[in-house]
Amino acid sequence: MLDLFFPVFFSYHKSNNERLIIGRYDEDVILPCLFTNEPDVVIHWKIQDNTVHSYFKGMDQLERQYPRYANRTSLFHSEIHNGNASLTVRRLSLLDEGIYSCYVGTTSRYTMEKVVLKVGAFHTPLMKYEKKNTESFLVCSILSVYPHPRITWEMDNANVSESSTEVTGALGPFYVKSTLNITGSNSSFECAIENSLLNQTWRGEWTLAGSHWVNQSESIPLWCIVGSNFSLQNQDFHVNWYKGKNVLDWHLNSAQNRTANDHRFSWNKELRSHNAFPITLKHLHPSDSGEYLCNVSSSEYTLLTIHRVHLSVCYVVSKESFMLTDKTPFDDIE
Repeated sequence: MLDLFFPVFFSYHKSNNERLIIGRYDEDVILPCLFTNEPDVVIHWKIQDNTVHSYFKGMDQLERQYPRYANRTSLFHSEIHNGNASLTVRRLSLLDEGIYSCYVGTTSRYTMEKVVLKVGAFHTPLMKYEKKNTESFLVCSILSVYPHPRITWEMDNANVSESSTEVTGALGPFYVKSTLNITGSNSSFECAIENSLLNQTWRGEWTLAGSHWVNQSESIPLWCIVGSNFSLQNQDFHVNWYKGKNVLDWHLNSAQNRTANDHRFSWNKELRSHNAFPITLKHLHPSDSGEYLCNVSSSEYTLLTIHRVHLSVCYVVSKESFMLTDKTPFDDIE
């Protein structure tokens, strides 16, 4: 049976370098393998002693395929005659990491290439602003990440080390959540989550834009502006304005229209094209007091901007509102 897989007389070529390939968890990856084409091609992909994929007699031979790879591998059949024995592995898991060997035999030669596959995960992180009783918190979390990420916090561009981090998932991918108490602070904060394997970094920023005292029935513009050190151009992103858990205004990227839940809120489309996302609150009444949050999010960046609005109530006092006595002369009131 041995001569069925490789010819008896052949020249042997072995690659001196292992090729490193980085794949993403639950996505597809191509493991490269090239050879000098001749008739009677035999291809074996293996990891350790397990067969990942085999091809000979002009077709796939998968009887000995390791069960974990069933229905997940394929060759580029139309490219084999061009010397391409590269293998596609679909729906990567962390168990797929390892050193793969590509053995190719032809009429007169035998080639072996080695490919090191590493798998990383980096689901888009989230930044949340939470209030619990009298305390305020920022939470940066990532649902699926591998290997362990590096998480850093900054307050007004200075490093902060008082955050607490939770990690779940014994073998990965991991769920990671980092929490920072910002009670009573008016500073700006930044959270960064970095995956060194995938060379990918996400950043979240929180800023207090200000406190505003407004009279009843007046209007006020609120804004959030993406900093000059980050651009949303050529990115998918969304913008939400909230008061508490209520969505006031939202849209997907700057080219699409928004949906407003209250006719008293308006927006300026021209400013949005310049990474500014304002709304105007009209005809304010006391129930409009509170914190307003603007959330601008993309796959690489989140900006949270807080506005605190305080309504001043003006009372109209008339002469008839008072009980006049000899000790309280209001005869001059008009």
